[in-house]
Amino acid sequence: MTLPDFFIGGVPKAGTTALHSALAKHPELYLSRVKEPKFFLTDGPPPAEGGPGDAKTYREHVWRRADYEALFAGAPPGALKGESTPFYLFSEAAQDRIQALIPQAKLIIVLRDPVERAHSNWTHMWSAGLDPCDEFVRACEREPARVAAGWADFWRYTELGKYGEQLNRLYKRFPPEQIRIFRYRSLIADPARTLDLVCEFLGVSTGHLTELPRENVTAHPHPTGRYRAVATARRVTATISALLPGHLGAGLNDRLEHMLQQDAAPRRPLTWEQRKALIPVFESDIRLLESVTGEDFSDWLLPRDNSGGLVGARPSGQRQARNGRPRQY
Repeated sequence: MTLPDFFIGGVPKAGTTALHSALAKHPELYLSRVKEPKFFLTDGPPPAEGGPGDAKTYREHVWRRADYEALFAGAPPGALKGESTPFYLFSEAAQDRIQALIPQAKLIIVLRDPVERAHSNWTHMWSAGLDPCDEFVRACEREPARVAAGWADFWRYTELGKYGEQLNRLYKRFPPEQIRIFRYRSLIADPARTLDLVCEFLGVSTGHLTELPRENVTAHPHPTGRYRAVATARRVTATISALLPGHLGAGLNDRLEHMLQQDAAPRRPLTWEQRKALIPVFESDIRLLESVTGEDFSDWLLPRDNSGGLVGARPSGQRQARNGRPRQY
């Protein structure tokens, strides 16, 4: 039986892709080449439909046990094996499945200011041409209707940021010594020290990793007429390609997405007006998070000059990450 020893289990849009890539370079670790297999999110095949682009993403799930174990078959003897599916923190069912199959698993959780995380999440979908709403706060207001319509978890811009509820559930399934919480801003501001702390938690040697690669940096296309036309075609193509066998249609989807993001502006930082509108959504959960962890997160309730995390030009040649596909290390 070849199963992972640890997970980067949360949260989406908090540097998990970059952390996965960094840890893959450690000589004592083996990270799955499919960064986000999502195996524990379902007990069998994933759903077949949802919101724009969801069906295509569901088809990338590694849901068969043999396929999942094959992701770790190439691990050198003695190497600790890991994968990164940041929705495991959000999914109670996933936690139950992990606890039943790998009760000794260690879980790495990276927390990001929930308003920043929601904004990055929306920008990801806008950049991909999937969210037709061109304003962040309005997109968040549409979340309940989208959830009710069966759209996938990645559309839960605000719910995914309620970490107090999620960690409260996680601590009921795993002992505290198997869970380690890191902050996104520490990962960005002091990657060498934070990566050493991750390695200490996993029980491997420190000093090997000093940098966090700029992975999955989101662009922000302007809502021009050209953008709207290509984005509409992208959503239609995503729906049609989901009906085709195998990966037919994937190439067209990728080309349209590349057209949307090519030469796009860097992701915009949050405005204070946007931040102020969303803080009340998270306030009670932040207080719960402080109670659950014993840590202070009150800075998440304050104005901030530099909201938005990795705001800046996307590295040359980089596209939006496709987490269900193999990566090259």
